[in-house]
Amino acid sequence: MMSRNKLVIALLLSLVGLSASCRYDMQDQPRLKPFKQSDFFADKRGSRDLPAGTVARGQLNTDKQLYTGKIDNPDMNAVAQTVTDSNGRVVATTFPNVVSEFPVPVTKELIDRGGQRYKVFCSACHGMLGDGNGMIARRGFTKPPTYHDDRLRKAPVGHFYDVITNGKGVMSGYAAQIPVVDRWAIVAYIRALQVSQNQNAGSPATTKGGMQ
Repeated sequence: MMSRNKLVIALLLSLVGLSASCRYDMQDQPRLKPFKQSDFFADKRGSRDLPAGTVARGQLNTDKQLYTGKIDNPDMNAVAQTVTDSNGRVVATTFPNVVSEFPVPVTKELIDRGGQRYKVFCSACHGMLGDGNGMIARRGFTKPPTYHDDRLRKAPVGHFYDVITNGKGVMSGYAAQIPVVDRWAIVAYIRALQVSQNQNAGSPATTKGGMQ
């Protein structure tokens, strides 16, 4: 009887060992590793391009004016007129293809939010008053233009949004750091700065519905 039990135990242990050696889980299956060479495809690349028109989940940004600051049907042949300022910089005097009205309601809450974000991201260069006298500019970095000259007071709101998003000149874009609505909030605050610092020069370019 003892010998028979030992035989059964030995057989069971053998079966367990064999089953373990035959494991073929998903992590062990043949697969292509990112950026590794593959002989399966003609171009030898394991990583494949996304199909045309692929949109990441949550990023179907159908409102072009909100997400880009540009008009729906831009004139691709339109060219901005430019002049050279007193510092020798070439600056745009016309701003084709950008929206002239806010695509979001301009409320006190939006302006307050814009002021808070402006102080965090913009004031170091543009100054607390938007005059270009931020601490970084005072310490030798290229001074940005003041928001209070006629050129930028008349600039459409889409221009400011486009610059915040994509950058311009020595300024890098802030699309990765500042969400879309916060960018429009900053633009609303810039408009408020322009009004506060130019009370005798009339209002800047108007927006749909005005400031609520």
